[in-house]
Amino acid sequence: MAETGASPLPPTPPAHSPLFRAEQFVWLTARVLEQRLFAHHFLNGGADPVETALDAYRNEDGGYGHALEPDLRGPVSQPLHTGHALTVLDSIGRCGGQRVERVCRYLTSVSTPDGALPAIHPSQRGYPAAPFMPIVDDPPSELLATGPVVGLLHRNEVWHAWLFRATDFCWQAVESLEKSHPYELEAAVAFLDSVPDRPRAEAAADRLGRLVREHRLAVLDPDNLDAYPVAPGYAPGEHHFPHDYARTPHSLARTWFTDEEMERSLDFLTAEQQEDGGWPILPHCLTRGWYPQRQWAPTTALEARPMVTIEALHTLRAYGRPIG
Repeated sequence: MAETGASPLPPTPPAHSPLFRAEQFVWLTARVLEQRLFAHHFLNGGADPVETALDAYRNEDGGYGHALEPDLRGPVSQPLHTGHALTVLDSIGRCGGQRVERVCRYLTSVSTPDGALPAIHPSQRGYPAAPFMPIVDDPPSELLATGPVVGLLHRNEVWHAWLFRATDFCWQAVESLEKSHPYELEAAVAFLDSVPDRPRAEAAADRLGRLVREHRLAVLDPDNLDAYPVAPGYAPGEHHFPHDYARTPHSLARTWFTDEEMERSLDFLTAEQQEDGGWPILPHCLTRGWYPQRQWAPTTALEARPMVTIEALHTLRAYGRPIG
């Protein structure tokens, strides 16, 4: 008999549902952080255990390290790790207060002269890193690193001096794009979806949507992948789909695609769940550049798949797809 006052057990997803299968995969393979994230988002778990797990990656400088993003190993804080930590805090409703003040101080300390973020800070040198992520002494500003962080901080109504110049950088970068590639465009969408100037954001997103369609940067017919070119510098078969750009129906990128195109994209994402319950590390379902040709260390693939699986479930649920 259960003890009086004991917390109710979380509901069990129906057997063989996408969520049930993913749950077994997560318990089998995921780090503690992703286990607790899964429990929070899909099994009524609390936010405190997620934040406790995330704190293990936090450094005294206010940034995050310790391979939070699997392709950068070692203890040092990095913008990519720290941006990922902010995404976690945002997802559990904890993106504010002193913890984010400390993060913004770190972001200020590693910013480029124009106030933006590099993808990789030179402090990574000497620690293992993916061979396709070069470490240079004077790294350039990157919309890829800056756009999602700026958008996320605006969405949470965080105001810090760092945001002013970083926001200006993002506007200049987004509005000057004439040619681009999927990862950069996804970063632009992350910025535009949350920046306060909505009319300006809508106008910029409309222009980027035309660019995506004109340059065929999104696969609109998953049954005919060969008809869509791979962006220069990307691996063979590294395609992106409507759901990669518009991860929720509220995204500005959702207007880039018809209902039929989005349904085909979500059908494809649903079908990608593997026999073990997880989603694969493949070009067309990622935002961070993990794919088979670049699995440079055994741990990176193992750590990445639960992250990708949680992201896929979020996307399907956001669009009202039944997951269990």
